Amino acid sequence: MEVKIRTRSALMRLIALAMFLTLVWAYAQLEWGAPQSVKQRVVQARGSILSADGRVLATSVNGKRVYPQGTLAGQLIGMMGATEGLEGLEAAYNGALTSGQNLKLTLDSQVQAAAESALARAVPDHQAEYGSVMVLETRTGRVLAAATYPPFNPNEWRQFSQEQRRNRPFIDLFEPGSTVKALVVAAALNEGLTTPNTLYSTPMSRFVGGRWGSRIGDAVAHPSTLTTQGILRYSSNVGMTHIVEKFEPKRMREYLASYGFGQEVALPVVPTGRGSLRPLAEWGDLVRATNSFGQGMNGTNLQLVAAFNVLANDGQYVSPRLIENAGGLERREVLRPEVARTTRQLLLNVINEGIFGQAGIKGYDLAGKTGTAQVVVDGRYSSTVYDSVFAGFLPAEAPRVTITVMVHGAKQRHHGSQLAAPIFREISAQVLSSWGAAPHAQNEP
Repeated sequence: MEVKIRTRSALMRLIALAMFLTLVWAYAQLEWGAPQSVKQRVVQARGSILSADGRVLATSVNGKRVYPQGTLAGQLIGMMGATEGLEGLEAAYNGALTSGQNLKLTLDSQVQAAAESALARAVPDHQAEYGSVMVLETRTGRVLAAATYPPFNPNEWRQFSQEQRRNRPFIDLFEPGSTVKALVVAAALNEGLTTPNTLYSTPMSRFVGGRWGSRIGDAVAHPSTLTTQGILRYSSNVGMTHIVEKFEPKRMREYLASYGFGQEVALPVVPTGRGSLRPLAEWGDLVRATNSFGQGMNGTNLQLVAAFNVLANDGQYVSPRLIENAGGLERREVLRPEVARTTRQLLLNVINEGIFGQAGIKGYDLAGKTGTAQVVVDGRYSSTVYDSVFAGFLPAEAPRVTITVMVHGAKQRHHGSQLAAPIFREISAQVLSSWGAAPHAQNEP
């Protein structure tokens, strides 16, 4: 009897082990390699991703996920694994796509292609590491382009590193540098702290911050006195320290937050960077001064384009929108409309009177501001690594689009006016051409 029990027990253990191994094998097939018929059914039923102008960016063909436009918006679209989205919109909207819903984006494929092409020419030419561009429709906040260079092809995603797959305009943080001067000047105008013609003493350097302060200097030679308009034209850090001297720190920080810096972007589902502003307790004279020219704070290109769009949109912040017909838009008044219009005129003059050759187009009114930001390396601002930035909009009087450019780590001609501004000009030319906009009387100085 005892032998029979032992034999039966061994047999039961053997059966149990076989059942366990069968379950492990079945799970492995689902997890690492579902049966081909299952995978094909899952993929085939998946919804497509479309641009606003009807281009198919992702779809399913014969049980396989394909990306007909190749690298166009590759980092934004992301990619799909065997049965689910892995990165980008494929992952963020996996549930909706899996249920067979199509996803229609606000992207304009022509504007996206123009942004990617401009980056593809400029980034290698300046021996930079990477770059990104954002284009926003002014009144609605619709994202018309979110471009990254180097490119990424989702059809061949296994050949690309995680860094190459980064959706840089939405998640990379950087100090926006002197582009912030335009936003701070607008805030000061709104508070009645300055006027376009207020005159300031502007030596090439100035000590700010008392005992624990620092010497702030300018990079571009300029007259010893400058108006507010001149401070923007020559991008004077010293001039900005004067403009914000009477700006109550709490109030100035509130403006930067209202522009969207250090805040979550109201863009559902899609991962975005928040960026940061220094805590109010640290806002002494020096922090206030450095923040006035975009140092000591950071944000994403998505945040920068939304912030500059306030100037273009008559003082109204409108949250960026990526999916057509998606509700929940966030709107708020940051500046009075007349202040936004005055600031647009100042930025039109910045281009027409200062950097027309780099950022202007004959016969059209473009407005904007450059930035050249030192990058923190090993806890210190580097003297060799820079972010080249430009933020602007067009047409200046009644803007329809806002455009921001950021290129990191250029080894040749790294200044914003040399690198980011020409990218802005090239994209603007393509946009104007797509509108069929006729030039007016020549505006070149």
